[in-house]
Amino acid sequence: MVVQHPVAEANEQSPFGTLSPTEFYAKHQVTHSSEYITNSRGFKLFTQWWTPLPPSKTIGCVAVVHGFTGESSWFIQLTSILFAQKGFSVCAIDHQGHGFSDGLDNLMYHIPDINPVVEDCTQYFKTFRENHAPDLPAFLYSESLGGAIALYITLRQKGAWDGLILNGAMCGISAKFKPPWPLEHLLFVVAAVVPTWRVVPTRGSLPEVSFKEEWKAKLAFASPKRVAMRPRAATAFELIRVCKELQGRFGEVDVPLLVVHGGDDMVCDPACAKELFERAASTDRTLKIYPGMWHQLVGESEENVNLVFGDIVEWLENRAKRGDVANDGDA
Repeated sequence: MVVQHPVAEANEQSPFGTLSPTEFYAKHQVTHSSEYITNSRGFKLFTQWWTPLPPSKTIGCVAVVHGFTGESSWFIQLTSILFAQKGFSVCAIDHQGHGFSDGLDNLMYHIPDINPVVEDCTQYFKTFRENHAPDLPAFLYSESLGGAIALYITLRQKGAWDGLILNGAMCGISAKFKPPWPLEHLLFVVAAVVPTWRVVPTRGSLPEVSFKEEWKAKLAFASPKRVAMRPRAATAFELIRVCKELQGRFGEVDVPLLVVHGGDDMVCDPACAKELFERAASTDRTLKIYPGMWHQLVGESEENVNLVFGDIVEWLENRAKRGDVANDGDA
Protein backbone atom coordinates (compact mmCIF):
# COMPACT_ATOMS: atom_id res chain seq x y z
CA MET A 1 0.00 0.00 0.00
CA VAL A 2 1.23 3.50 -0.86
CA VAL A 3 0.98 6.06 1.95
CA GLN A 4 2.50 9.48 2.48
CA HIS A 5 3.67 9.75 6.08
CA PRO A 6 3.25 13.30 7.47
CA VAL A 7 6.88 13.32 8.65
CA ALA A 8 7.75 14.36 5.08
CA GLU A 9 6.33 17.80 5.94
CA ALA A 10 8.44 18.27 9.10
CA ASN A 11 11.68 20.21 9.33
CA GLU A 12 14.59 20.34 11.77
CA GLN A 13 12.69 22.56 14.21
CA SER A 14 9.08 21.35 14.13
CA PRO A 15 7.13 18.18 13.33
CA PHE A 16 4.57 20.48 11.68
CA GLY A 17 7.09 22.15 9.40
CA THR A 18 6.09 25.74 8.65
CA LEU A 19 2.47 25.25 9.76
CA SER A 20 0.89 25.74 13.16
CA PRO A 21 -0.49 22.61 14.82
CA THR A 22 -4.06 23.76 14.07
CA GLU A 23 -3.22 24.32 10.41
CA PHE A 24 -1.49 20.94 10.23
CA TYR A 25 -4.49 19.06 11.66
CA ALA A 26 -6.85 20.83 9.29
CA LYS A 27 -4.65 20.04 6.29
CA HIS A 28 -4.69 16.35 7.18
CA GLN A 29 -8.43 16.29 7.92
CA VAL A 30 -8.16 15.25 11.55
CA THR A 31 -9.31 16.71 14.84
CA HIS A 32 -7.10 16.89 17.93
CA SER A 33 -7.88 17.13 21.64
CA SER A 34 -5.90 16.74 24.86
CA GLU A 35 -6.39 16.63 28.61
CA TYR A 36 -4.55 15.87 31.83
CA ILE A 37 -5.68 12.94 33.92
CA THR A 38 -4.62 12.04 37.47
CA ASN A 39 -3.52 8.47 38.10
CA SER A 40 -3.82 6.41 41.27
CA ARG A 41 -0.44 7.72 42.48
CA GLY A 42 -1.51 11.36 42.19
CA PHE A 43 0.56 12.07 39.05
CA LYS A 44 -0.82 14.37 36.39
CA LEU A 45 -0.44 12.58 33.07
CA PHE A 46 -0.82 14.18 29.66
CA THR A 47 -3.12 12.46 27.16
CA GLN A 48 -4.23 13.36 23.67
CA TRP A 49 -6.21 11.96 20.78
CA TRP A 50 -6.83 12.40 17.07
CA THR A 51 -9.93 11.45 15.08
CA PRO A 52 -10.83 11.61 11.39
CA LEU A 53 -13.02 14.50 10.27
CA PRO A 54 -16.35 13.74 8.58
CA PRO A 55 -17.26 12.44 6.11
CA SER A 56 -14.53 9.87 6.85
CA LYS A 57 -15.88 6.81 8.65
CA THR A 58 -14.16 5.68 11.83
CA ILE A 59 -13.26 2.02 11.37
CA GLY A 60 -11.25 1.29 14.51
CA CYS A 61 -9.27 2.51 17.49
CA VAL A 62 -5.48 2.64 17.86
CA ALA A 63 -3.83 3.15 21.25
CA VAL A 64 -0.27 4.45 20.85
CA VAL A 65 2.54 3.58 23.28
CA HIS A 66 5.73 5.63 22.96
CA GLY A 67 9.26 4.61 23.91
CA PHE A 68 11.92 5.57 26.44
CA THR A 69 12.72 9.35 26.38
CA GLY A 70 9.93 9.74 23.80
CA GLU A 71 6.61 11.53 24.04
CA SER A 72 3.24 11.59 22.32
CA SER A 73 3.66 15.10 20.85
CA TRP A 74 6.61 14.76 18.49
CA PHE A 75 7.42 12.06 15.91
CA ILE A 76 4.83 9.60 17.15
CA GLN A 77 2.16 12.29 16.85
CA LEU A 78 2.77 12.34 13.09
CA THR A 79 2.21 8.59 12.96
CA SER A 80 -0.96 9.07 15.02
CA ILE A 81 -2.17 11.64 12.48
CA LEU A 82 -1.50 9.14 9.68
CA PHE A 83 -3.65 6.52 11.44
CA ALA A 84 -6.42 9.07 12.01
CA GLN A 85 -6.31 9.99 8.31
CA LYS A 86 -6.93 6.32 7.56
CA GLY A 87 -10.07 6.18 9.69
CA PHE A 88 -8.89 5.34 13.21
CA SER A 89 -9.59 7.08 16.50
CA VAL A 90 -6.10 7.35 17.97
CA CYS A 91 -5.12 8.00 21.59
CA ALA A 92 -1.77 8.35 23.37
CA ILE A 93 -0.41 9.04 26.84
CA ASP A 94 2.92 10.44 28.03
CA HIS A 95 4.50 7.98 30.47
CA GLN A 96 5.62 9.20 33.89
CA GLY A 97 8.61 11.50 33.59
CA HIS A 98 8.12 11.86 29.84
CA GLY A 99 6.68 14.65 27.72
CA PHE A 100 4.18 16.74 29.67
CA SER A 101 3.54 14.16 32.43
CA ASP A 102 4.70 14.31 36.04
CA GLY A 103 7.70 12.20 36.97
CA LEU A 104 8.48 10.00 39.95
CA ASP A 105 10.19 12.26 42.51
CA ASN A 106 9.96 14.95 39.78
CA LEU A 107 12.67 13.15 37.81
CA MET A 108 12.72 12.80 34.02
CA TYR A 109 12.80 9.36 32.40
CA HIS A 110 12.85 7.56 35.76
CA ILE A 111 11.04 4.20 35.61
CA PRO A 112 12.41 1.94 38.37
CA ASP A 113 9.27 -0.23 38.08
CA ILE A 114 7.46 -0.79 34.78
CA ASN A 115 4.22 -2.01 36.38
CA PRO A 116 2.71 1.40 37.30
CA VAL A 117 3.39 2.62 33.74
CA VAL A 118 1.62 -0.43 32.31
CA GLU A 119 -1.30 0.27 34.63
CA ASP A 120 -1.46 3.94 33.56
CA CYS A 121 -1.72 2.90 29.91
CA THR A 122 -4.22 0.13 30.60
CA GLN A 123 -6.58 2.41 32.54
CA TYR A 124 -6.40 5.31 30.10
CA PHE A 125 -6.86 3.15 27.01
CA LYS A 126 -9.85 1.43 28.62
CA THR A 127 -11.50 4.78 29.37
CA PHE A 128 -10.78 6.13 25.89
CA ARG A 129 -12.23 3.08 24.19
CA GLU A 130 -15.38 3.19 26.32
CA ASN A 131 -15.90 6.90 25.55
CA HIS A 132 -14.81 7.12 21.92
CA ALA A 133 -14.86 3.68 20.26
CA PRO A 134 -16.85 1.21 22.37
CA ASP A 135 -17.87 -1.12 19.54
CA LEU A 136 -14.92 -0.80 17.18
CA PRO A 137 -11.91 -3.10 16.64
CA ALA A 138 -9.04 -1.89 18.85
CA PHE A 139 -5.30 -2.13 18.27
CA LEU A 140 -2.09 -1.28 20.10
CA TYR A 141 0.70 0.47 18.21
CA SER A 142 4.02 0.63 20.04
CA GLU A 143 7.62 1.73 19.57
CA SER A 144 10.77 0.63 21.41
CA LEU A 145 10.11 0.46 25.19
CA GLY A 146 6.46 0.97 24.28
CA GLY A 147 6.60 -2.49 22.71
CA ALA A 148 7.45 -4.05 26.05
CA ILE A 149 4.65 -2.08 27.72
CA ALA A 150 2.19 -3.13 25.01
CA LEU A 151 3.20 -6.78 25.40
CA TYR A 152 2.47 -6.58 29.12
CA ILE A 153 -0.93 -5.01 28.36
CA THR A 154 -1.93 -7.84 26.02
CA LEU A 155 -0.62 -10.49 28.41
CA ARG A 156 -2.78 -9.01 31.20
CA GLN A 157 -5.83 -8.35 29.01
CA LYS A 158 -6.27 -11.58 27.11
CA GLY A 159 -8.80 -11.21 24.30
CA ALA A 160 -9.25 -7.46 24.81
CA TRP A 161 -7.28 -6.35 21.74
CA ASP A 162 -7.76 -7.10 18.06
CA GLY A 163 -4.10 -6.66 17.20
CA LEU A 164 -0.66 -5.50 18.34
CA ILE A 165 1.95 -3.70 16.25
CA LEU A 166 5.52 -3.80 17.56
CA ASN A 167 7.77 -1.24 15.84
CA GLY A 168 11.40 -1.63 16.92
CA ALA A 169 10.14 -3.26 20.10
CA MET A 170 12.30 -3.61 23.20
CA CYS A 171 12.24 -7.40 23.37
CA GLY A 172 15.96 -7.36 23.98
CA ILE A 173 18.51 -4.54 24.22
CA SER A 174 21.29 -4.78 21.66
CA ALA A 175 24.76 -5.60 22.96
CA LYS A 176 25.90 -2.65 20.83
CA PHE A 177 23.97 -0.28 23.12
CA LYS A 178 24.08 -1.93 26.55
CA PRO A 179 26.42 -0.63 29.28
CA PRO A 180 29.89 -2.16 28.82
CA TRP A 181 30.97 -5.14 30.87
CA PRO A 182 31.13 -5.45 33.84
CA LEU A 183 28.69 -2.63 34.65
CA GLU A 184 25.66 -4.45 33.26
CA HIS A 185 26.26 -7.28 35.72
CA LEU A 186 26.74 -4.88 38.64
CA LEU A 187 23.65 -2.78 37.94
CA PHE A 188 21.55 -4.55 40.57
CA VAL A 189 24.00 -3.33 43.22
CA VAL A 190 24.18 0.22 41.86
CA ALA A 191 20.39 0.38 41.41
CA ALA A 192 19.88 -0.63 45.05
CA VAL A 193 22.44 1.81 46.48
CA VAL A 194 22.08 4.86 44.19
CA PRO A 195 18.94 4.24 42.08
CA THR A 196 18.81 7.73 40.55
CA TRP A 197 22.47 7.79 39.49
CA ARG A 198 22.35 8.83 35.85
CA VAL A 199 25.82 8.13 34.59
CA VAL A 200 25.12 4.63 33.30
CA PRO A 201 27.07 4.72 30.04
CA THR A 202 25.45 3.63 26.80
CA ARG A 203 27.18 3.43 23.47
CA GLY A 204 25.83 6.65 21.94
CA SER A 205 22.76 8.81 22.55
CA LEU A 206 19.38 7.42 21.52
CA PRO A 207 18.64 9.92 18.69
CA GLU A 208 22.13 9.58 17.23
CA VAL A 209 21.88 5.81 16.87
CA SER A 210 18.15 5.72 16.09
CA PHE A 211 17.55 8.19 13.23
CA LYS A 212 19.44 7.54 10.01
CA GLU A 213 18.41 10.86 8.43
CA GLU A 214 20.51 13.54 10.11
CA TRP A 215 17.82 16.22 9.94
CA LYS A 216 15.42 13.93 11.77
CA ALA A 217 17.95 13.38 14.57
CA LYS A 218 18.16 17.19 14.85
CA LEU A 219 14.36 17.35 15.03
CA ALA A 220 14.40 14.79 17.84
CA PHE A 221 16.79 16.99 19.84
CA ALA A 222 14.66 20.07 19.03
CA SER A 223 11.77 18.85 21.16
CA PRO A 224 11.41 21.10 24.22
CA LYS A 225 10.50 17.99 26.21
CA ARG A 226 13.56 15.91 25.29
CA VAL A 227 16.73 16.09 27.36
CA ALA A 228 19.90 14.25 26.38
CA MET A 229 20.88 12.25 29.46
CA ARG A 230 22.06 8.81 30.39
CA PRO A 231 19.64 6.31 31.94
CA ARG A 232 19.42 6.27 35.72
CA ALA A 233 20.74 3.14 37.39
CA ALA A 234 17.41 1.77 38.64
CA THR A 235 15.76 2.50 35.29
CA ALA A 236 18.52 0.78 33.31
CA PHE A 237 18.33 -2.24 35.61
CA GLU A 238 14.53 -2.37 35.20
CA LEU A 239 14.71 -2.21 31.40
CA ILE A 240 17.14 -5.13 31.30
CA ARG A 241 14.95 -7.07 33.76
CA VAL A 242 11.84 -6.42 31.65
CA CYS A 243 13.54 -7.84 28.54
CA LYS A 244 14.52 -11.01 30.37
CA GLU A 245 11.04 -11.47 31.84
CA LEU A 246 9.29 -10.95 28.53
CA GLN A 247 11.67 -13.31 26.74
CA GLY A 248 10.48 -16.00 29.14
CA ARG A 249 6.86 -15.27 28.20
CA PHE A 250 7.06 -15.04 24.39
CA GLY A 251 5.10 -18.28 24.10
CA GLU A 252 2.13 -16.72 25.93
CA VAL A 253 1.63 -13.99 23.32
CA ASP A 254 -1.52 -14.89 21.38
CA VAL A 255 -2.81 -11.56 20.07
CA PRO A 256 -2.81 -10.92 16.27
CA LEU A 257 0.70 -9.64 15.80
CA LEU A 258 2.68 -7.46 13.39
CA VAL A 259 6.41 -7.16 14.13
CA VAL A 260 8.35 -4.55 12.14
CA HIS A 261 12.02 -3.95 12.86
CA GLY A 262 15.10 -2.37 11.30
CA GLY A 263 17.70 -4.94 10.33
CA ASP A 264 20.53 -2.66 11.52
CA ASP A 265 18.82 -1.57 14.76
CA MET A 266 21.59 -0.82 17.29
CA VAL A 267 19.24 -0.19 20.22
CA CYS A 268 16.73 -3.06 20.32
CA ASP A 269 18.01 -6.37 19.04
CA PRO A 270 16.19 -7.54 15.86
CA ALA A 271 17.11 -11.14 16.73
CA CYS A 272 14.92 -10.90 19.83
CA ALA A 273 12.01 -9.54 17.77
CA LYS A 274 12.41 -12.51 15.43
CA GLU A 275 12.48 -14.90 18.40
CA LEU A 276 9.22 -13.39 19.70
CA PHE A 277 7.61 -13.90 16.31
CA GLU A 278 8.76 -17.52 16.14
CA ARG A 279 7.68 -18.44 19.68
CA ALA A 280 4.41 -16.48 19.88
CA ALA A 281 1.20 -18.50 20.07
CA SER A 282 -0.54 -16.01 17.77
CA THR A 283 -2.15 -17.74 14.79
CA ASP A 284 -2.23 -14.40 12.96
CA ARG A 285 1.34 -13.09 12.93
CA THR A 286 3.52 -11.22 10.48
CA LEU A 287 7.23 -10.38 10.66
CA LYS A 288 8.93 -7.70 8.56
CA ILE A 289 12.64 -7.08 9.09
CA TYR A 290 13.78 -4.20 6.86
CA PRO A 291 17.43 -4.67 5.83
CA GLY A 292 19.73 -1.74 6.55
CA MET A 293 17.17 0.26 8.51
CA TRP A 294 17.81 1.62 12.01
CA HIS A 295 15.88 1.70 15.28
CA GLN A 296 13.51 4.54 14.41
CA LEU A 297 11.87 3.48 11.17
CA VAL A 298 10.28 6.94 10.88
CA GLY A 299 13.86 8.25 10.77
CA GLU A 300 14.63 6.61 7.43
CA SER A 301 14.41 8.13 3.95
CA GLU A 302 10.99 9.26 2.77
CA GLU A 303 10.72 6.28 0.41
CA ASN A 304 11.51 3.79 3.18
CA VAL A 305 9.23 5.49 5.71
CA ASN A 306 6.33 5.26 3.28
CA LEU A 307 7.16 1.60 2.60
CA VAL A 308 7.17 0.65 6.29
CA PHE A 309 4.06 2.59 7.24
CA GLY A 310 2.26 1.45 4.12
CA ASP A 311 2.76 -2.10 5.42
CA ILE A 312 1.50 -1.08 8.87
CA VAL A 313 -1.60 0.74 7.59
CA GLU A 314 -2.49 -2.13 5.27
CA TRP A 315 -2.23 -4.59 8.18
CA LEU A 316 -4.43 -2.37 10.35
CA GLU A 317 -7.06 -1.78 7.71
CA ASN A 318 -7.35 -5.48 6.84
CA ARG A 319 -7.95 -6.44 10.47
CA ALA A 320 -10.30 -3.55 11.14
CA LYS A 321 -12.42 -4.73 8.20
CA ARG A 322 -12.45 -8.27 9.62
CA GLY A 323 -13.66 -6.89 12.93
CA ASP A 324 -16.34 -4.83 11.22
CA VAL A 325 -17.62 -7.92 9.39
CA ALA A 326 -17.63 -9.89 12.66
CA ASN A 327 -19.61 -7.15 14.43
CA ASP A 328 -22.14 -7.05 11.59
CA GLY A 329 -22.51 -10.80 11.87
CA ASP A 330 -23.08 -10.61 15.62
CA ALA A 331 -25.73 -7.98 15.08
